[in-house]
Amino acid sequence: MGNYQKISMAYSCHNMVNPIKKIILKHPKDAFKDQETINKQFSRLNYFEAPNFNRAISDYDKFVSLLISFDIELHFLPKDNSTSIDSIYTHDPCVVSNNGVILCNMGKKSRLAEPNTMEEYFKSIQLPILGRIKAPGTLEGGDVVWIDEKTIAVGEGYRTNKEGIKQLKYLLSDQVENVISVPIPHWSGPEDCLHLMSNISPIDHNLYLVYSRLLPVPFRKYLLDRNIELIDVPDEEYESMGCNVLAVAPRKVIMINGNSITKQLLEKKDIDVYTYDGAEISIKGAGGPTCLTRPFVRSI
Repeated sequence: MGNYQKISMAYSCHNMVNPIKKIILKHPKDAFKDQETINKQFSRLNYFEAPNFNRAISDYDKFVSLLISFDIELHFLPKDNSTSIDSIYTHDPCVVSNNGVILCNMGKKSRLAEPNTMEEYFKSIQLPILGRIKAPGTLEGGDVVWIDEKTIAVGEGYRTNKEGIKQLKYLLSDQVENVISVPIPHWSGPEDCLHLMSNISPIDHNLYLVYSRLLPVPFRKYLLDRNIELIDVPDEEYESMGCNVLAVAPRKVIMINGNSITKQLLEKKDIDVYTYDGAEISIKGAGGPTCLTRPFVRSI
């Protein structure tokens, strides 16, 4: 590991609901750069429409303020010339474990440079790099869900393939006992952004928000057999990313505003729900609050 310091065992990266302590972001002023860059890239990257640069900056600053209110230490990736406007979605280029960072090999070819820029940043803050997924393997962070410290579920689809899952399992072999491969449906096709986390968001250790229509029956039954309660997102709020919520702490979540039915379902379960305007930074690029963030330290 050289001069790198192992992530403190006082903290855990092997769960997705404990209080976030440190997080990686990329501001739209650095990811989008300017309106001209957005206009050149958004269509070929399969955005629904071009984000408005100025509104994106304003909305993102409010999103950042919301994160700060939870006493989270924010780390921002710098502007670079090798990545696209997709680099605002920092969750996907890596997976973080207690033993270090695993750099992904992105299934979306236009995002192949992103793990390299993330590697440079992690090295600059002395965080260990555990390994890297290599071709022909592909893996994206949005397909990886920690069920518990010894169990992960990994979506297998257009963004993450069988070889990528095999390599991830090898890299985590001394930390994880069970790697569950979860088939991802075709849905809107290979150009669409459909990850496992498009259909499942942990809210607490025993409570998940899900879109059951796109969950394989064996995996859904597995969650129920583990006594994990499932809250189903209604059909009319799936496309507006009602299923994509970020747990900043157990039963405290951030979600895109406008998903009022899902919000009410969560609040009925005594979940504290905080919302932000995701029109420019989330909806148009199909990246919700989990996609916008890469937590790399959560408290135990």
